[in-house]
Amino acid sequence: MSIDKYILAIITINPKKVPSGTAVFHCDSVEEMETITANLEAILDGIAHALTKETYVIVKH
Repeated sequence: MSIDKYILAIITINPKKVPSGTAVFHCDSVEEMETITANLEAILDGIAHALTKETYVIVKH
């Protein structure tokens, strides 16, 4: 079984703007958000996309 075209994780510094339903990582700073995003992108073998300055999403294409 493989996961295709799926949101794997959301990383944000603004939890009020992120819905539940997937793995959400809340960060305290932009630097922490960028570090967590880069690590999760590699671990999950996904692609990170910036939705806003406060939110990244990692997806599997």
